[in-house]
Amino acid sequence: MPIERTIDNSADFMNAAIEAGEGILRLAPCWVPRSFLMPGKRIKLHPDDYYAMGAHRGGIDERWFASTTEAANDNREPDEGLSYVVHEGKQFTLRDAVAAHGSKLIGSRLWDAYAKWPVYSKFFDNMGPIPHHMHQSKEQAAKVGQEGKPESYYFPPQLNAIGNNFPHTYFGLEPGTTKEDVRRCLERWNEGDNGILDLSKAYRLKPGTGWLVPPCVLHAPGSLVTYEPQWGSDVFGMYQSMVEGRYVPWDLLVKDVPAEHHRDLDYIVEQLDWEGNVNPNFKDSHYLEPIPVADTAADGYVDRWIVYGRIKGEQLFSAKELTIDPGTKCTITDGGAYGLITVQGKGRIGNLALESPSMIRYGELTEDEVFVSEAAAQAGVTFENTGAGPMVMLRYFGPEAQPKAPNVGDFKK
Repeated sequence: MPIERTIDNSADFMNAAIEAGEGILRLAPCWVPRSFLMPGKRIKLHPDDYYAMGAHRGGIDERWFASTTEAANDNREPDEGLSYVVHEGKQFTLRDAVAAHGSKLIGSRLWDAYAKWPVYSKFFDNMGPIPHHMHQSKEQAAKVGQEGKPESYYFPPQLNAIGNNFPHTYFGLEPGTTKEDVRRCLERWNEGDNGILDLSKAYRLKPGTGWLVPPCVLHAPGSLVTYEPQWGSDVFGMYQSMVEGRYVPWDLLVKDVPAEHHRDLDYIVEQLDWEGNVNPNFKDSHYLEPIPVADTAADGYVDRWIVYGRIKGEQLFSAKELTIDPGTKCTITDGGAYGLITVQGKGRIGNLALESPSMIRYGELTEDEVFVSEAAAQAGVTFENTGAGPMVMLRYFGPEAQPKAPNVGDFKK
């Protein structure tokens, strides 16, 4: 059963938690189900708990990190998708903490620009592929009172000992595909498989690599566990009518389309970034491999860029993977606030324990996730590996937090 914790969202208690952790906040696991997908069962949730929210909600296949973004699910819980800070047996949402202590947590630059933490990350873990879909642009999403969603992928080796049913992802559309080709697929929605994947190309997924995916570009993510830094939005449109023999409702194609265009096939097709989808050099434009931040292996640790690059000239998010050898202590400075998840080993971050659990009960508090304020990140955070093996952590950042981050393709240099 979920562990009940008292809500205390008073500004004074939130500030006490920030001060006690020296700018680092302990976060509870945030689980999200998807009714149209099948859980891959590799993100350490107890086998009895994948349907803890009810079978009618679907299985839990996602865990969201340092999230102030609500999940756009039907019949959802009011706080679904929101991360909770836990301190002295009480809790409050990270969203409320940012609202109360914005510049103290995320820095004045982000607070002045967005008045919120505008990004989040997640693990998604599915038995098979996700339907071919896109995420609306900022301008398109604004028409339904939402925000657009660029996103990125990294496939952590620690969670991908098995690839499940389809460790390949379809991206974009084959060069030469026409808008009329896509329109015909939409016309066949209720005739079974509408054939949209016949117009696309699949790439085999490799643990330890990733992709940068702009808005309005079609993609059908495969079945590797994926770490996914992204903009703080849950908009999407599914363009595939069936996946693995399961019907995808038309509602999931148009849920973030203005009501007057729900049957307007031309409007739906025009949502796509056509040049981005038929790009003949798609992989060169979007594929990522890790890049070391510096040559520190001799010091017992390696920090690597795993998500980097710009979308239309903007660095909207980025991410790093920090690996620390047993017995090693290091201090890491970063340009901005970040959410952190531990995927291997045990140790400490500042004055808080870190440990990657072997199994998690729904509602249980773990010691694997924290949020680090901008001030703490810029001053330098001390990590220590107290375990017998490597300690590995993934951390993601908000807009323009890492001006020295590489560009897409720099791993080839």
